Amino acid sequence: MWAEQSSSYARLPVQNADPVTAGKLGFVFPVSLWFLILMEAHEQPTLRSSRVLRWLGYLWREWTVKSWRPIAPVFAKPGPSKWNDARVTVAWIGHATVLINFFGIKILTDPVLFPRIGIRLPGLTIGPKRLTAPALEFQELSTINVVLLSHAHFDHFDLRTLNRFDENTSVITASNTRDLLRWTRLRDITELRWDERTTLKTAAGDIDIIALRVKHWGARKQRDTYRGYNGYLLERKGRRIIFAGDTAMTDSFAELRRHGEVDLAIMSIGAYNPWIRSHCTPEQAVEMADAAGARFIMPVHHQTFRLSFEPLREPIERFQVALRDQPERIALREIGETFVLPM
Repeated sequence: MWAEQSSSYARLPVQNADPVTAGKLGFVFPVSLWFLILMEAHEQPTLRSSRVLRWLGYLWREWTVKSWRPIAPVFAKPGPSKWNDARVTVAWIGHATVLINFFGIKILTDPVLFPRIGIRLPGLTIGPKRLTAPALEFQELSTINVVLLSHAHFDHFDLRTLNRFDENTSVITASNTRDLLRWTRLRDITELRWDERTTLKTAAGDIDIIALRVKHWGARKQRDTYRGYNGYLLERKGRRIIFAGDTAMTDSFAELRRHGEVDLAIMSIGAYNPWIRSHCTPEQAVEMADAAGARFIMPVHHQTFRLSFEPLREPIERFQVALRDQPERIALREIGETFVLPM
């Protein structure tokens, strides 16, 4: 149905690339773009690769020629002020940004709310422009108790958005990423390594958070490969939610069954072409959620930014085909939709 992408990537670091090739490309692309462009590959291709050259040309058109295109309006508008604090309610804001009301505790995952992501210069952001507007602007969010950060990539760890929060917001983030937040107002920051657990106490009660092992990588720039990357398991009042962050196919989700039934798995389903080494396909996302024993699956990380070659609607179409015999397990399909967990 859909051909699997090749995963034969070379192991050549950027700093060792051929200087002639790099110099020619550098004439067209600012040097600072290299970090953003090549960060999405778990194992970086060589700069001579036709795939990389095609990808660079593709991004150049997206960020210049097509940068004047309007951002599409959101499919639906959540109403968090009307949500019931006695229930578990979840809305997809866009990309990997999800708003969760977990029995009164308000959680926001990987918040990215501005029109562009990427390298920030004075008055300018160099990087992809949104295809679809966020379902909520910052001022429309309810008071956020907890921000979950899966890893330091620009499309998940957006400092412009994070700078809007204040010291009253708790942050759970991956190991060796706290330093990136030093210029924000956030002060209650907890780093977690895989399998580490913390209990956050809020005015609405306590929530347990466990860092999960995923298959991705966490470097934000060229050489900070020491940074961690997580998925998370949230537990409260006998209910469990997985926020997987970014991950390629891995068998680690099967280990979650020991924690009990998972009510909802929030799974990334896009950016697999050609980055199959660090992002899963829609079918693999379903397989991992099934391995964890998830009742419902919420597909995210698609339709927001153009970070890969697959067509805009392909991830959600493949996801729906993968669950064609169990469509009732699909929590939502479009940006802005809201899902209320059945009691």
